[in-house]
Amino acid sequence: MIQKFFTLSVLLLASLVLFAQKENDSTVKVNENYITLSEIVVNKKLDVASFIDRVKNDTTFYKAFRNLRMIGYTAINDIRMLDKNETIRASLHSTTQQMRKGNCRTMKVLDQKTTGNIFDRQGNFNYYTAQMYAGLFFTKDSVCGENNIVKGYEFSTSGLSGIEKHKQQLKMLFFDPGKKISGLPFISNKTEIFNPSMAENYDMYIDYRNFNSVPCYVFTINVKDNRKSNVVIDEMTTWFNAKTFEIVARNYVLSYDAGVYDFNVKMEVQMTKVGDLLVPNLITYNGNWKVIFNKRERGVFTATLSDFVR
Repeated sequence: MIQKFFTLSVLLLASLVLFAQKENDSTVKVNENYITLSEIVVNKKLDVASFIDRVKNDTTFYKAFRNLRMIGYTAINDIRMLDKNETIRASLHSTTQQMRKGNCRTMKVLDQKTTGNIFDRQGNFNYYTAQMYAGLFFTKDSVCGENNIVKGYEFSTSGLSGIEKHKQQLKMLFFDPGKKISGLPFISNKTEIFNPSMAENYDMYIDYRNFNSVPCYVFTINVKDNRKSNVVIDEMTTWFNAKTFEIVARNYVLSYDAGVYDFNVKMEVQMTKVGDLLVPNLITYNGNWKVIFNKRERGVFTATLSDFVR
């Protein structure tokens, strides 16, 4: 009897706390988007309109990946291609080291183990998912003359076709979520989460919490019930450093079924600082996608980066 009373008391107290939190939250309207603010954000008197502009125009996320071209680092690479039963059909696990000298970078494979048909007979990846990974983190030869400038940079599919065009479009989704993606049939406008025409599809929320001991404003969007067919970005949570507004971490879920192609992708990215450079140090991906005339691919990968050298 005492135990039941104690359990009911705890549940009642939890309900009262949640109710109080909701009562203390506040909602503001920014360009047709209704955004709920936690009590702590209200108390900090955040300029919400300016904050949303920062979110829309952020370049720190993409720049962090470009910063990887400017430094040396060690990467543990884990790529797994799965069948429909979630059984591994091919995999690669390796440790690589990127070295930068002068204006060039090279990569050395320190250790590598593979299973299945991850490579074809010419040593190229058999899977587009693995090709995407390699394009981000692997270097076959010396690469010179790169920079990490993102100001004025625009993603473009001009002059591209086939799988190379699809890769560029996926980069747009990953590195610049929320912007219109031209040339992507059926969904080009469905990626614009801040467009007034998309406002009714989402719940948006701003909170204030720590991420790895860094005080952050946390911006979360979630698609509303029965609105999933209208959007491509189902969920996205981004932690912004409260002082610098650099992105500290981002999790997102992307999905869509257009008939001729479909995808469901989950990604998580965590950042760290190397001197004054922001760089990713952990990237996880879990994706299931199908393009007409190509086989369905189910892939999981994790990149763990460390031992950074400027």
